[in-house]
Amino acid sequence: MQAASVRDVHFHPAAREVVPRELPPDPGGFVGRDAELAALDAALDAVAGTSAPIVVTGVPGLGKTALAVHWLHRVGAGFDDGQLVARLRDPDTGEPRTPAAVLGGFLLSLGVEPDRVPLERERCEVLYRSMTADRRLVVLLDDAVSAAQVRPLLPAAGLVVVTSRARLSGLAVVGARWVDPGPVAGADALRLFDAVVGAERVAAEPGAALAAAELCGGLPLALGVVAARLAGRAHRTFATEVGELRGEAGRVDRLALRGGESVGVVLDVAASALDERTARVHRACAWHPGREFGAAVVAAGVDEPVADVLDAVDELVEANLVAEVADGRFGMHDLVRLHARGWAGDGGRRVRERMVEWYLDRVVAVDLVVHPRRPRLGPRYGRVEPAACTPAAALAWVAVERESITAAVAAAVELGRDDLVWQFCEALWGDFLHSRRYAEWIDLQHAGVAAAQRLGDRRAEALVRVQLGYACAKLGRRAEAVEHDTAAVDLARAAGDAAAEASALEQLGVAVVDDDPEAAAAHYRRARDLNVGLGRVRGVALCDRRIAEVLLRRGRFDDAARLLGSVAATMRDLGDPTQHARAVMRTAEAHVLAGAPGRALDVLRAALAEMAEFGSPHYQAEILERMGEVAARTGDVDGAARHWAGAAGFFEATGDRAAVERVTALAAALAPQADHPGR
Repeated sequence: MQAASVRDVHFHPAAREVVPRELPPDPGGFVGRDAELAALDAALDAVAGTSAPIVVTGVPGLGKTALAVHWLHRVGAGFDDGQLVARLRDPDTGEPRTPAAVLGGFLLSLGVEPDRVPLERERCEVLYRSMTADRRLVVLLDDAVSAAQVRPLLPAAGLVVVTSRARLSGLAVVGARWVDPGPVAGADALRLFDAVVGAERVAAEPGAALAAAELCGGLPLALGVVAARLAGRAHRTFATEVGELRGEAGRVDRLALRGGESVGVVLDVAASALDERTARVHRACAWHPGREFGAAVVAAGVDEPVADVLDAVDELVEANLVAEVADGRFGMHDLVRLHARGWAGDGGRRVRERMVEWYLDRVVAVDLVVHPRRPRLGPRYGRVEPAACTPAAALAWVAVERESITAAVAAAVELGRDDLVWQFCEALWGDFLHSRRYAEWIDLQHAGVAAAQRLGDRRAEALVRVQLGYACAKLGRRAEAVEHDTAAVDLARAAGDAAAEASALEQLGVAVVDDDPEAAAAHYRRARDLNVGLGRVRGVALCDRRIAEVLLRRGRFDDAARLLGSVAATMRDLGDPTQHARAVMRTAEAHVLAGAPGRALDVLRAALAEMAEFGSPHYQAEILERMGEVAARTGDVDGAARHWAGAAGFFEATGDRAAVERVTALAAALAPQADHPGR
C-alpha cells in the first residue's frame, strides 16, 4: 500500500520520555512536626494503590506547604517516575487557576509537545490520565481553592498531596485523607529559632524565646517573621520582640517583615473571601470570651437564628478560620481571633454584651433546676425560665462551659457591666455547692463584691459576701469568713433586708462554730427567729440543722437526731434533694454517736440513691465516705474499703485531690485488718 493512498489516518508522535523533577528543595530549618509526619505516613498507607489525595489543611500561615514538601522528600524514593507541582492560586492576584491551565502545564512537563496539547479540558484530562496510568508519580497541588478545582487534576495513579487553607470536604467522595497540622510549640519552636537566629542567642534568653513563640501562637509564618527579624539584627533581643508583641491590639500588624512575609496579609486574603453574613459571624466568634464556644452563643452575639449561624460557622470551619474541637464545639487560633477583632469597627461591644447576657441567662436557667427552692435576689430570675433538663444535665452543662462562664464574668467586668457580675455570683452558687471549686469561687466572689460596691447595692453586696464567707470557711480561712459574714449582717440590716440578715447570721455561725459553739448557736437562733417572722419554712429548717450540729457537739445525740429527722422531712417535702441529703448525713452521724449504726446505714443508702439520681458527684462522695466510716465502726472492713473506694472515685471526678488522699488513707489504714481478720 502506498502512503499516498492512505486517507483519514493520523499518526500522533508519542510524547518524549520525560521524568519531571518539579518538587522544590527540602525546606531549610524544618524542625519537629513528628506527629504530622506520622499522620502523613499513615495516610499514605491508607491511600496505597489509589490516587486518592492526602489533604494537608489548616489556618493560613501554618506551614502546610513546607510540611508537604519535606515529607515528599522523605517518601519520594518510592515514586521514581517524576514529580509534578502546581500552585493552584495565582501568586500575584490570589485568583484560582483553572484546571485547564494546570493540566496543560502538567502535559508539557510529561513530555507532550506544545502543539499537541489538546485545547479542550476534557481531552486534556483523558490524555493526563492515560499518561499517568502506569507511572509512579508524585503530584503536589499547592494552595488549592476548592474540591472542584482539584478533581480534574487527580492522576490515574501515584501519590497526590493537596495543601489548602480550606478543608476541601468535597474530596471525601474520591477517598481523600486529611492531615491537620497543629501549632509549632515548645521545644520545636525553640529549635526553629535555633536554626534561624542561632542557638547561642536562644540559649541566652530561653524564657523570652519561649514567650515569643507563645505570642506567635505557634504559627510557623509568625515564628518565621520573628526569627528573620532577629537574624537580621544582631543586637535585637527576644525580650524586645516579646515587649512589642505583648499587646493584643497591634500583634498581628507587628508580625510582618518590610516588603516580605506578613501574617496580616495572608489572613486578610482568607477573610476577604467570606460573604457578608459569614464575615459577621466570623467577627462574632472572635469576640467570644472563652477558648471554645457553641453556635448558640454566637447566634446570641449577632442576634440571628441559630440555624443561620450554624451555616455560617460551617463555612468558617471549611475555610479553616474556625476549628471544630469537639462535636458542636468550636475554637479559633489566637492570631486569627485577633485579626478578626481588628475588622470590628466598634470593638465588638454589643456582640460581647449579648454573649455575656446569654451566659448569665443560661446559668440562671440551670440554677433554677439545681436549686429550685432557694430564694433569689437578681432581677434575671424574674424573666428566665428553668432549663428543660435534669439537675444532673444542668450541672454537666456548667462543667462543660465553666471556662467560658468564667471568661464571661471577666468580660462583664471589662465592659463595666457590674449589674451582670454580681448576678453571675448568685447564679453560680448552686454549681459551686456541688463542684466545691472553692479557690475559683473566692476569686469570683471578690469580683462580685467589688461590682456591688461600685453599684452601691448593699443587698447585692450582702448576698455575695455571705457566699464569700462560706467559701473562706470551707478552706479554713475563718478570720476572713467572720469578716465577710459580719459585714454582710451589717449591710443587710442597713438595707432593711431581714431575709439577707438571716442568711448572713447563719453563715456567721458557721464561721465561728469551731472556736465558739455557743456563739454560733446564738447566731443560728437569731437567724431562725428572723426566718420564722418571714414565714420562710426552708430558712427555718436550715437553721434547725445548724442548731442540731451544735447539739451533736454537746453530746445530745438523741435530741440532734430528732431535730435532724424533722429537717430532712421538711427538705424532702419542699423538694430540695441536696439539703435533704445534708440533713440525712448529719442524722446518720447522730445515730452512730448514739450507738445505732444500723439506722445510720439505712438513711445513708436512701440518701445515696437520691443523690445518684440528682447527679451530684460531691454529695455522692460525701455520703459514701460516711458509709465507710459507719462500716468501719461496725467492723465491716470490706464494706468500709468498698465505700471509700467509691468515694475516692467521685472526689477524683470533682478534682478534690485532698479528699481523694483522705479517703485513700482511711482505706489503707484498714488494709492490715482485712489481711488479718482474726486480730
